[in-house]
Amino acid sequence: MTAAARPPASTPDPLRWRALVVLAVAQFMVVLDASIVNVALPSIRNDLHFSDSNLQWVVNAYTLTFGGFLLLGGRAADLFGRRRIFVAGLVLFSVASLAGGFATSAGWLIVARGVQGLGAAIVSPAALSIVTTTFTEGAERNKALGIWGALAGAGGAVGVLLGGMLTQWAGWEWVLFVNVPIGAIAAVLAPRWVRESRGEEQTQLDIPGAVLVTSGLIVLVYALVDANNAGWGSAQTIVLLAVSIALLLAFVAWELRTRFPIMPLQIFRNRNVASADAVALLVGASLFSMFFFISLYLQQVLGYDALKAGLCYLPLAFSIIVSAGVASQLVTKVGSKPIMVGGLVLTAIGLLLFTQVDANGSFGGDVLLPSIIVALGLGFTFVPLTITAVAGVTPSEAGLASGLINTAQQVGGALGLAILSSIATSRTNSVLSTSPPGPRAVPNALTDGFQVAFAVGAGFAILGVLLALVVVPHVRAEEVQPEAPVAA
Repeated sequence: MTAAARPPASTPDPLRWRALVVLAVAQFMVVLDASIVNVALPSIRNDLHFSDSNLQWVVNAYTLTFGGFLLLGGRAADLFGRRRIFVAGLVLFSVASLAGGFATSAGWLIVARGVQGLGAAIVSPAALSIVTTTFTEGAERNKALGIWGALAGAGGAVGVLLGGMLTQWAGWEWVLFVNVPIGAIAAVLAPRWVRESRGEEQTQLDIPGAVLVTSGLIVLVYALVDANNAGWGSAQTIVLLAVSIALLLAFVAWELRTRFPIMPLQIFRNRNVASADAVALLVGASLFSMFFFISLYLQQVLGYDALKAGLCYLPLAFSIIVSAGVASQLVTKVGSKPIMVGGLVLTAIGLLLFTQVDANGSFGGDVLLPSIIVALGLGFTFVPLTITAVAGVTPSEAGLASGLINTAQQVGGALGLAILSSIATSRTNSVLSTSPPGPRAVPNALTDGFQVAFAVGAGFAILGVLLALVVVPHVRAEEVQPEAPVAA
């Protein structure tokens, strides 16, 4: 550690828990923003004249830049100071939120959402790496990550609730404006409560690597999102997929030869990191799209307004908070793997129950029970997954490991939403083309599409269960020791 690094985590430090509050609230804001716009999507579409195919980019622009730049954000935190990068990200995120709230066109809003994602990509890995280097590995870190997981997980559900309230009472612009005071307060408190720290080595940022991986992911997801319109076998889709693969392969080749890679591939020799990131990709694919489709089902099929749809997420938010707290305690006692597998099983069960939603259904009969089961699964999955992803890494790699787990979740979410949206749209169009016209034709067709999407999402969760059983090591956090630093 350098002179700017934190004191040993075993040293009594009352600022640690205050710092956790600031860090967890910032992460809550980042996750909240990924879901808060979902309820506002119909209002945004009408006000800014979005087409149905482009509406997803209000979500995807944020998710893609978030996932694409997380590695750069995490590495920058290690090199230039975690608190400094954290505060810079908060400022960028808040300014982009303010600009997005004043958007008068679809393009303006999409650009603002992309810049928000960049700010989030700086904030999130810096915050998690600060938690990782501040709290001792074992029971203390598990408790801290339980609090972190409860707030981060609840952010997705609370985002939909808050989005409904703000959209109904103040207008969709306020789902973006609300970030400004939260980010400003966190930025002011961080220098007072969060200690500065950084890794030992001094290297250069891998800008070409960041550009290659971000470009590759954006092209890939665009190809998937637009494949339903262009056709899966069309020249456009095939060319875009080929370009994305070429960019991602070029990224790997560059990382193998550059002196200062943004993602030293040797870090995957740490089995905890590699296995957690692989599972996180499937968790993101199965869960992120759930909020999108539930919101559309409540509003477009059941006819709920934004506020009523948001209130439907209260049980889900409460269940996540409870399950994340319980999960942090259970992980200390029995290890991460069994809790993670149990959480993924619950997630799959909940998503399978969602496949039974009915066009003439109700919140109590079709949404309440599955949402609670999925929420319990999310809490039991997210906490042990995060603990595993940062177990055994050296302090100098904390930002990189944090960036990797966040990248896996966000990329999985973006790809999952793209794939499931295409599947749902294709199914809906197919049903509409063969159904007689009538007042219930569209709700029935939409519901069929949502059912198929939930089934595929459950399949991702089941794959996550199998992968966790096979590749995640069965060790307790306190048994994992930091590995030697990875050579650049």
